[in-house]
Amino acid sequence: MKWRSFIVTISASLVAASSFAQANLLNAKTPDEVGVRTEEQKIADDDNPLEYGYVDDRDVLWSKTVWEKIDLDERINFPYYYPTDTVDIGPDRRSLYHVLLTNVKNGNIKDVYVDSYFTEKRTYDDIKATLRKVDTLDLGYEQLNAGEQVSPEYIDIRDLTAADIEEIRVKGIWYFDKRQGEMKYRLLGLAPVAPDVNFIDDDAETRDLVELFWVWFPSVREILHEAKVFNNRNTAMPISYDHLLNSRRFNGLIYREDNVYGDRIIEDYIRENALMQLIESDKIKDRVRDFEQDMWSY
Repeated sequence: MKWRSFIVTISASLVAASSFAQANLLNAKTPDEVGVRTEEQKIADDDNPLEYGYVDDRDVLWSKTVWEKIDLDERINFPYYYPTDTVDIGPDRRSLYHVLLTNVKNGNIKDVYVDSYFTEKRTYDDIKATLRKVDTLDLGYEQLNAGEQVSPEYIDIRDLTAADIEEIRVKGIWYFDKRQGEMKYRLLGLAPVAPDVNFIDDDAETRDLVELFWVWFPSVREILHEAKVFNNRNTAMPISYDHLLNSRRFNGLIYREDNVYGDRIIEDYIRENALMQLIESDKIKDRVRDFEQDMWSY
């Protein structure tokens, strides 16, 4: 009987937790009120991303900058990829690419750059050409050759969507804080990666992946904190993208490190050998990890 009552209690708790999956769900009088928090709730929550502590340059004994690929085809990285279709899902759940692109488009994210060195800024008008493919069909060319205006039905428009994103690339720095005596990680930037939109319908093995844009991570933490990620274990407690990235809850593969050769990527000096590239990536990871261990070896 004790086991039966225990199971009933756990089941009831799970049902209750699932009912709190969306804000104001139990108090909403109409479906339009679901997910809408009152001003009093927002003030009471006081929900802000955890601020980074100040790190003096003199406290950094050692550092290593690395670039990593987050493959969105891996199950552990699915929270960054889904949902890809926003038609049948609430506005409180969006993929990381959708969150970034929407806020770049509406101007909330201003620190958008060409590459991971954050030297040349871009705007949405600068990058929107890389997000859309406009192609004219054969019948459209026949109209052009005849001196006629191309009919809209003969123009094929293909936009990049969240389903097309294959990777998220992140740049971060590992550093040893001698004041606190521990190794720490600070994420600096991230970029969505997709096939070149002009060749997106080609064979997946031959098409190249391109970085659509880079964003300076510290400046978008507020936005990523507001964007919530589905929590499989407890739908009543969603996780923010800011928390997910800062806690490194992803599987990343190092593809570049800062080095004397102009920060060359691994594929530049280990060509056409995926196994050796993976081993080299693990070597870089081990050098970072071993530094902290060696600090306490006598």
